[in-house]
This record gives sequence, structure tokens and C-alpha cells, in this order.
Amino acid sequence: MGDKNAASLNPCEQFVLLGKSAKGLAAVELVKQALQAQGVFTFGELLDVQNIKDLEGNESTAPYYRLLKLFAYGTYKDLQDQEAGFFPELSSVMLRKLRLLSVVTLAETEKLLPYATLQQSLGLESVRDVEDLIIEGISSGIVTGKLDQKNSCFEVDYVIGRDVQPTDFGAIISVLSGWCDTCDSMLTSVEGQIDKLNEDKAAKSVHRQELEATIASVKASLKTQAGNSDGGEWKDPDSRMDQPDRMERSSKDKKGGKKGRMPGFNS
Repeated sequence: MGDKNAASLNPCEQFVLLGKSAKGLAAVELVKQALQAQGVFTFGELLDVQNIKDLEGNESTAPYYRLLKLFAYGTYKDLQDQEAGFFPELSSVMLRKLRLLSVVTLAETEKLLPYATLQQSLGLESVRDVEDLIIEGISSGIVTGKLDQKNSCFEVDYVIGRDVQPTDFGAIISVLSGWCDTCDSMLTSVEGQIDKLNEDKAAKSVHRQELEATIASVKASLKTQAGNSDGGEWKDPDSRMDQPDRMERSSKDKKGGKKGRMPGFNS
């Protein structure tokens, strides 16, 4: 069961294992099988097998090694641009898969793929052929999206990654390094903002403590002054401010009491 799961995750694995023992014409036959196998769309690991690399050094087998590289990195247009004999003859299944891989390459850089562009790039005769190819790609799981017949285009949602050429490593490293530099800059900026917020918080805390100390000092000073002027008894300034209000209420109560007495009666 473990081998079955591994194969499902990497369909090319079985060909890589077989390639370690296949040489010469057997290796050529293995390349043909891999290029026609259903569900196999990446070939970089197979290209790394030494017996497969050896095909390049023989004039009769070199075309098959170049064909394998075409399926790993190239497109249908690359096939059309080469002279006759540079690649061996492709079966209808191989041509179909190469067109599917070409759709993947186009979808890697463009979210909207016009039918006219696909038809021209893939050498298809009609829009119906374009739609059938895209539907096959969706069924194979190498691309997902929406067929927009009204606007005659394919809207890409997802596409698998193809094999990466060694010559592309430099550009990939450059992009990743730029991304890391951007992350470092953002991290430095965030840390600076955090430090500033912490400094502001600390300054506010110190200011609050100083303000509380000043208030306590003022209260102590007022208490001392009040004690000296009132024979040692200190009264809250707020209570003094309330004293006129109490006197006014008391006066009103007395007046109200006089109005309430009946003539001829003494209290």
C-alpha cells in the first residue's frame, strides 16, 4: 500500500526506478513509455538518471533525450521551430500531452488565455479543439479554471508547476532573495514601531507618576496650610465649598416652617 501511495504522489517514480537498470534501446523505450503514460507530466527526475543522460552521447539515441527535455521544459511551439530529424516522430498521444504541457506554460504567466492565442500556439484547427483540450487538462488535474465562451477565453484558477531548468535557478534564487530582503525590511519596520510604542508607553507612565506625586504634594501642602489657619484642624476644601449650600438649605427649611404654622397655636 505504501508503494501505491508513493506512485500516486509521483507518477514518474516507477520510470525513475526502471531507468536505473535500463540502457541503450531499453532506455529509449522507457522514455517513450514515460512520455505516453497517463498522469505523468514532470520528467526532471527521469532526466537526472545516469542511463538516461547517456542517451545524449549516442547519435541514434540523442533525439529521444532531446525529446524528453522538450517535454520537461519546452512547448509545442519549440517542437515546430526545430528542423526535421532533431526530434523523433511523436505519436498522437505524445502530441496531445505536449499541447497540454504548453497550456500549463501559458497559464503560468497569464490568468486569461484567449482561445485565439491557444489555437495559434497549439496548432489546433478550431475553437472546439481548444475547449476539448482544456477540458482534458482540467480532468487530468494539471489546470483548473473556467471556460468563458462568451468572451472566448479560458480563465485560469490553478496550474501545476513544470520542471525547472538548471539555467533558471539563478533567477529563482534572485526572486527568493528579494522576497527575503523585503521580509527583513518589514520586520525591522515593525520592530521599530514596537520600540516606539513601548517608549511612548513608558513616557506616559512616568508622566502619570509625576502627576500623581504633584497632586499628593499639593494636597499635603493644603492640609498643612489649613491646619495652621484653623487651629490644627484640617477640613477638606470640598466640604467647605458645600457649606454655603447647607446653610442655604437650612434657611429655606426655617422659612418653610414658619409658613406652615396655624394662627392661634404655639409650637
